[in-house]
Amino acid sequence: MTSYIAIDWGSTNLRAWYYRQGECQQERRSESGVTRLNGRTPAAVFASMTEGWPVNEVPVVMAGMVGSNAGWLSVPYLACPVVLGDIASRLTRVEDRAWIIPGLSVTASDNHNVMRGEETQLLGAVSLAPAAYYVMPGTHCKWVRADGDRVEDFRTVMTGELHHVLLNHSLVGSGLPEQQSDPEAFWQGLETGISDSSILARLFEVRAAHVLGSRPRESVSDYLSGLLIGHEVALMKREFMQGSGEPLTVIAGSGLSERYLSALKLAGLPAQLLEGDRAFQHGIRNIADELEH
Repeated sequence: MTSYIAIDWGSTNLRAWYYRQGECQQERRSESGVTRLNGRTPAAVFASMTEGWPVNEVPVVMAGMVGSNAGWLSVPYLACPVVLGDIASRLTRVEDRAWIIPGLSVTASDNHNVMRGEETQLLGAVSLAPAAYYVMPGTHCKWVRADGDRVEDFRTVMTGELHHVLLNHSLVGSGLPEQQSDPEAFWQGLETGISDSSILARLFEVRAAHVLGSRPRESVSDYLSGLLIGHEVALMKREFMQGSGEPLTVIAGSGLSERYLSALKLAGLPAQLLEGDRAFQHGIRNIADELEH
């Protein structure tokens, strides 16, 4: 089994793992994402995170925003369609210390898109939970269409960020008390969002409902979440999947995955779940194996 160091370096967080003979020896976490270096260079943060690890003896593979124009080194995107198995031969070396995985891009008349980090999860997913479509929930949710290990196309939906902005920086969430979990409110929002294409007209109603006393003020977050996720799923089924009922794989952690699985079920889309960290680790191990050979 391969010995290697894996690093997931995003905008706000950094995680690193040292594997020896396929077994994780140590995991480290930091809030030193590429936008939170606090005056330090990426090289200095890297040295601190990997102190005591054999960085000169085993492959070091990094994924995420570390390869963006705001990261350690700006690594070109691989244009889709692309075979995921080719990623290992398209890495970029940085300061003779580590390899950075390239992101993926789409440039078309009706779609301009990029991803960094998710391609590594996809590489793991095509082995662990293959599907024709992949949904990757998060701040910016990715919807991916694939043919085997070939990524044909993808879209990005800013549902998570929109929820945050509306709740914290708009009239919709102004003056609300601390929000509480309310599965019923989420489900009500989901049913509305999945069956109503006029999402813009519905957003102000989120505020009006609690102002008029029709909805508990503590449940606005969950209702809004359901409304946005429901609309996203209905939109992507219609526009991206073009009504296809082919199975798909959701790649996510436990929190968001349950919400998306509920929305997909309501939309009549069969789905399986693959835990995000498992997908990432499997994908980066495949790349490390290729570097060893």
